[in-house]
Amino acid sequence: MSHKLPPLNALKAFESAARHLSVKLAAEELCVTPGAVSQMLKTLELHLGVKLFERVPRGIYLTDVGRDYLPSIRNAFRQIAEASRRVAASTDAGVLTVSVTPFFASAWLVPRMASFQTMHPEIDLQIVTSGALVDFSRSGVDVAVRHGLGRYPGLRSDRVVTVEMVVVAAPSLVARLGRPTSSADLAGWPQVHDADRKGWSLWFQTNGIEEVRAPRGPSFDDTGLLLTAVLSGQGAGLLPAAMVENEIGSGALIQLLETTQMEEFAYYLVCPDNRQGLPKIAAFREWILGPARSAHDR
Repeated sequence: MSHKLPPLNALKAFESAARHLSVKLAAEELCVTPGAVSQMLKTLELHLGVKLFERVPRGIYLTDVGRDYLPSIRNAFRQIAEASRRVAASTDAGVLTVSVTPFFASAWLVPRMASFQTMHPEIDLQIVTSGALVDFSRSGVDVAVRHGLGRYPGLRSDRVVTVEMVVVAAPSLVARLGRPTSSADLAGWPQVHDADRKGWSLWFQTNGIEEVRAPRGPSFDDTGLLLTAVLSGQGAGLLPAAMVENEIGSGALIQLLETTQMEEFAYYLVCPDNRQGLPKIAAFREWILGPARSAHDR
């Protein structure tokens, strides 16, 4: 059966009075009157049904019960103070955990991180790479950067950067289907998709082709896996041009058409609506949407 907790102020008065063995000093520490401390101590004793202090003309002394009770109360207050310190540190400074795709991390974020550390030396960035959607309530991730349309219910999305996209395919697939001469030729090709299955539809619309079949073919929440599927000849892929530059140069992939820049299909900074105002998250957003992006655009 649960027992109702004593009043917090009475516990604070007990801990202070027991530490000082003085009602007067406890009152000074708690910024109340000695009479208020005495009343809180009596309230605690009545609540517990035990006597915690012996009161004598020249001061107070702990009873055996009081001496046994004090370490637990003191430890509880220390735990509360430590937990509060950790929460405050995680809110204002400390470590900011950022989940990004491996490609974005290596090609965009990591080369620019030094400027963030210069602006905010009190915040340490912890970069974790993943292409999957983030469960912010369980993962410990503070913010994420994902490639797509930036439409995530319950989350705030800010566009960081739009990249040039290129359609590529394995030589074996090109040998079988022939090289396309226009965007429309790709409507009948097998395609490899991003997790949202929106990239190809948007690409066709950008190139003036409104009516295409519903997206079919495998999809991946990791760009690296998508690239592997394209390399193995499973379909044409729509990928950031910088990501496949080496593969095109070596002949492992063939660029089918000119590069395309799709404004909506971009990298977005994503975080929960109810956490966007936290100082360390706000600092990272201001940096990645401001100086870091400006440096990239110049």
